[in-house]
Amino acid sequence: MLAALVDGGVYVPTDDEGSVLFFQGEHGEPMLPGYVSEDCCAELLPQAGASVHCDSMRLMDILKQTGVAVMAVYSRKGWARVPAPLMAQTMSHRGRQAAGERLKLTRTTHPVAVALLEALARRVPEFPAVRTVWVSHARWLETGNEHLMLHVAVDEPLPSASANGMMELLMGEDVPLTEEDPRVGMLAMNTVDHADAIAEVEAMGLDTVRRA
Repeated sequence: MLAALVDGGVYVPTDDEGSVLFFQGEHGEPMLPGYVSEDCCAELLPQAGASVHCDSMRLMDILKQTGVAVMAVYSRKGWARVPAPLMAQTMSHRGRQAAGERLKLTRTTHPVAVALLEALARRVPEFPAVRTVWVSHARWLETGNEHLMLHVAVDEPLPSASANGMMELLMGEDVPLTEEDPRVGMLAMNTVDHADAIAEVEAMGLDTVRRA
């Protein structure tokens, strides 16, 4: 289920004004609902105004921006509770698939990508566990969704505190985004467990920042 969520995304319900709907968990905590299909959302939540397909990067954006830490993923057969850290870890572990046929990575001269490269040259030395960062334009072949992407090779277990900390500084201080800018995703890969995926990304000829 987690693999399907990360690879294919879900449909998030919205109200009549286009705002995302949130549920309340059994202990009062907010949860972001997601449905496996548009029809499933319409059937199980008829009060929703509409539903919007969100890939895994967009889901993580919503969770981060709202401070919500849990997703509730629904199908006609039931539902599952998915903590945000577990989804992030699954995204990291599926790095090889993301670097293959499902996700097309190319070089880009977008101003945000250029700014990220300049900031990474300063930030990477601050995080000894970060070995290499590749910056690319990413396009999901199944959905056509596009964004900028950082693939980060780290010498530590996942989820990577170093990669996450570096990302927070990059986006919070160095390259703050406007509403017109493309989204920026990050996928950490362990240098031992994901050696094949790292080799695939390395062979793509992307813009690269390496630890000295």
